[in-house]
Amino acid sequence: MHFDKLFIDGSWIEPFSGEVIEVENPANRSVVGSVPRGGEVDVNLAVEAASRAFPKWAATPVQERVRLMQSVLEYLEANREQLIDIEVKELGAPRDWAERAHVKMPIGRLKNYIKLMETFEFEVQLEHSVVLKEPIGVVGCITPWNYPLGQVMQKIVPAILCGNTVVLKPSQMTPLSAMILAKGIEAAGMPKGVFNLVTGKAGEVGNALAKHPKVDMISFTGSTSAGKEVGKLALDRVKKVALELGGKSANVILEGADYEAAVRSGLSSCYDNTGQTCAAWTRMIVPQNRKKEIEDLIIAVTKEYVVGDPTNPQTNIGPLASRKQYDKVRKYVELGISEGATVLLGEVPAVEPGEGYYVKPFVFTDVDNKMTIAQEEIFGPVICVIPYDTVEEAIEIANDSIYGLAGAVFGPEEEAKRVARSMRTGTVYINNGRRDVNAPFGGYKQSGIGREGGPFGVEEFLELKATF
Repeated sequence: MHFDKLFIDGSWIEPFSGEVIEVENPANRSVVGSVPRGGEVDVNLAVEAASRAFPKWAATPVQERVRLMQSVLEYLEANREQLIDIEVKELGAPRDWAERAHVKMPIGRLKNYIKLMETFEFEVQLEHSVVLKEPIGVVGCITPWNYPLGQVMQKIVPAILCGNTVVLKPSQMTPLSAMILAKGIEAAGMPKGVFNLVTGKAGEVGNALAKHPKVDMISFTGSTSAGKEVGKLALDRVKKVALELGGKSANVILEGADYEAAVRSGLSSCYDNTGQTCAAWTRMIVPQNRKKEIEDLIIAVTKEYVVGDPTNPQTNIGPLASRKQYDKVRKYVELGISEGATVLLGEVPAVEPGEGYYVKPFVFTDVDNKMTIAQEEIFGPVICVIPYDTVEEAIEIANDSIYGLAGAVFGPEEEAKRVARSMRTGTVYINNGRRDVNAPFGGYKQSGIGREGGPFGVEEFLELKATF
């Protein structure tokens, strides 16, 4: 699947560089596609197009914006199988996971944003004033490689429905689903300039977006280090900034919990998507006197996971997304061993990855929370089991992190709720609580600024004006 043009101002145009970036299949290291290598010149064209389109789009009735977005939805649903196939190839996601997490869920979010517009209040009457919620302007959206379509949906859909215009920069590693989305927006007949797509390298396209004087907001998802860089560039011109960054989330298992349920949910959080999830519960905090029981469960449940070819229906864990990610995970596994953590299960990845970037689940136990492997985001199927003696110590360990993105608590209901309230994190699941599409997602501390999802995510793309 090869693309040689960018989508700017309603047309497909060649990049200024004339170059392309190849997209690799991490399962077999073959080239499965390519996209244009955009740069600052292309960003300037896209931003100018978005800026010209903004006044008219902001004045377009919400019902018309919804109608056009409904057409995009229909296009994506008609191309569902193609999107699934893309995520199997460009990300290495097992087919069932690609369907559920990378296609069905993003399409579900799109449907929900459309539904929210039916009742969303863009004006709020106060006692002596009316508060108007108005679009911000041109929004630069920079999205990561680990959830290619899902993260795009969380940004561009509410932004456009609110009356903003958008320039999207998807990850250069997994950009193909964004190209299909651009085709859907074109097919829907959305006015030119409302949505623009510039593929390319982060430092070239993302930084140009963050610095551009006509970009009013940057919405970024990625690593904390990259988010800091983009945020600094954006704040130099005092743009609005939304950042969804890294995590090192805790799964606190209390005495009296359903240990098997806690382990199964915890392993799923860390093994799904080959551990490449910012909200994964990678620190399993367990009672010292139940550690052996929980370790036995980890070993038993991990045996149910199959690592291998993502096109094989039996596979649960596909490859890591890139050589860079493979080397990073290997480095942290070796570091954990050198720090003195006990290897409960797993194999140190080979120096050379072979046909694909495959690693087996790796679990450390007897981990001290001060160890590097317990403090830094690894982004692979690697778990740290950390024992505690008292519940207060468990809470202290959970909060002893620069991050605060997600987490979980398993145990007696009231005690679990108390612990959840004590955790400094943006999301906490309690005893297998169910996901809510309207709940806000985002983090405390260095896990980010702002929230995505549901009405809270819509609010991020609006300015407040008080009229008296």
